Amino acid sequence: MSHSTDRPLVQAVLANAPGAFERLVREHQGLCWHIIHRMVRHPEDARELCQDTFLRVHQNLRQYRYESALKSWIGRIAYHVALRHLERKRIALLEPAGDDGFEGVENISDGFDLQAAYADTEAAAHLHAAIEALPPLQRTLLTLYHLDELPIGEIAVITGLATGTIKSHLFRTRLRLRELLELEHGVSP
Repeated sequence: MSHSTDRPLVQAVLANAPGAFERLVREHQGLCWHIIHRMVRHPEDARELCQDTFLRVHQNLRQYRYESALKSWIGRIAYHVALRHLERKRIALLEPAGDDGFEGVENISDGFDLQAAYADTEAAAHLHAAIEALPPLQRTLLTLYHLDELPIGEIAVITGLATGTIKSHLFRTRLRLRELLELEHGVSP
């Protein structure tokens, strides 16, 4: 769905047009599920949180100002719903910061080709397991960037994080994945 088709859909939902809200949910439930499930990892919690997200979307749709794509606005709500859930459960978003020397990294390219590592089915299974072992924020950012192929600017809108912060997280996360795959499974990118 393009940014230009957001306005008619939002207006239809606000006017209580038959099927309009269901269409909005259908068009954006995949992104909502991806964000929430990657953060909380429990399907039952994720389903409940997705429902909560769309309830909040319905309640607050009048506040949408068309400043970003509707999917980014909905994604941001989903992200914050999942974030609040993790905070209530006292689940850390990140591992404690260490002295990895990558605090100011702006360039996210480190030569690690995530898609190439994912091509081999055995390597794909190892990669999937390594991604699932990541802390929620790193897992979510990596998924949004590499699997959903969202641009960093859109991820920034969804998460509220600065683009440099996102790039730094992606860089460190890919380094960690590379190390995990090479050390634990003998998979080299």
